[in-house]
Amino acid sequence: MQIYEELVARGLIAQTTDEDQIRDLVNNGKATFYIGFDPTADSLHVGHFMALCLMKRLQMAGNRPIALIGGGTAMIGDPSGRTDMRSMMTKEVIDHNCACFKKQMERFIEFGEGKAQMVNNADWLLNLNYIDFIRDIGGCFSVNTMLRAECFKQRMEKGLSFLEFNYMPMQSYDFYYLYQHYNCNLQFGGNDQWSNMLGGTELIRRKLGKDAHAMTITLLLNSEGKKMGKTAKGAVWLDPNKTSPFDFYQYWRNVEDADVLKCIRMLTFLPLEEIDKMDAWEGSQLNQAKEILAYELTKLVHGEDEANKAQAAAKALFSQGGDSANMPTCTLTDDDFVDGKIDILAVLVKAGLNPSRAEARRAVDQGGVSVDGEKVTDNKTTYTKADLADGKVFRRGKKAYMKVVVE
Repeated sequence: MQIYEELVARGLIAQTTDEDQIRDLVNNGKATFYIGFDPTADSLHVGHFMALCLMKRLQMAGNRPIALIGGGTAMIGDPSGRTDMRSMMTKEVIDHNCACFKKQMERFIEFGEGKAQMVNNADWLLNLNYIDFIRDIGGCFSVNTMLRAECFKQRMEKGLSFLEFNYMPMQSYDFYYLYQHYNCNLQFGGNDQWSNMLGGTELIRRKLGKDAHAMTITLLLNSEGKKMGKTAKGAVWLDPNKTSPFDFYQYWRNVEDADVLKCIRMLTFLPLEEIDKMDAWEGSQLNQAKEILAYELTKLVHGEDEANKAQAAAKALFSQGGDSANMPTCTLTDDDFVDGKIDILAVLVKAGLNPSRAEARRAVDQGGVSVDGEKVTDNKTTYTKADLADGKVFRRGKKAYMKVVVE
């Protein structure tokens, strides 16, 4: 199976322009393609996973990726999927975030001469003369068409700023610039970016002629992928200092039954033949599939050693005899003990399992707290340093847990 057909089989292709030409390009390793990343934080998150995996797959097939960091467009802010305006960032913050992105991307794609490139659209967008830009590019965009674009619909309800209205022409100009200066002939992006991407393809053809071979493709479920990056506890980051390898593993271990095989197909590099055999799995077999998903993605992001540690810690958490040494740990100090004791509510708050004593009390009273697998029913339960000398695993609900030890 060639790479384009594999992308289709994995459920990664949603829409295309010029599908036959795109198939020929990527199957023969002739594509120089770009995917854009807005540096709105100092770490990529799991919502970027699909794009990173796609870049890796295509590079392995001989194609050349361009990772476009939106240092320029980030100064405007993408209105796609937003109901409010993004916070403005300083150039220093944007530059720092861009440097963090490259370090993380190097785990997925290989940069270097004749290999992948990283470019920053600040290098050309910040030097543009606005009047010249409007005269040269503005006439290629219909306001009526732009207002119908999906990326503006939510913002129109609460008010779309003129600043944000510039985002589509700016993103389109990126493709135009990359086409001319980097021989970039293909752009990828999420289905929430379709209008912006079509704008880039149309701009190239209007400025350079209908025969210009600029082509577009979108990734299935990438907007859902962005939602994957958020949980009740916040974002799930690729930076281990923000989301530990263990928490990263557990995030994927806890995906919904209905999503696990879809995630394995889209995000792992397991052979399709192996994944197809899992389609008939059900019941307890889906838990095995979740373990496979969690292990493969943790290995991809954090390396095999960290994946092994996370898997062992997870087995310990669920009383399967694994090693709890790599479980997230909260260390208590002398100041946490009163007369040599600490109560269950204080432990839960200290460990970050509950934000307040009141909520911790409610969790205990409702039967949602356990210690080393045994339910705690008395909210006045206390522990001494000796009790915690070997460490105990405190859990709230099914998914919140922390190993608590004494300094």
